[in-house]
Amino acid sequence: MSCEHLICAQCSNPVVEGRCPTCRAARAELHHHGPSVPPAVVLAVLVALLFAALVLQRVYG
Repeated sequence: MSCEHLICAQCSNPVVEGRCPTCRAARAELHHHGPSVPPAVVLAVLVALLFAALVLQRVYG
């Protein structure tokens, strides 16, 4: 779904312009940006991979 053709019931302007808080909220809900995985999970996975690499280096290195 796109907000290009939606008209805000609050201010009667196109939602894509985001002139009022209602428009901005609707536009933000339609256009989710950013990662879907929390950064803490990504960091934990990277630390686990680093730990696994160090253990494998100790065992086979």
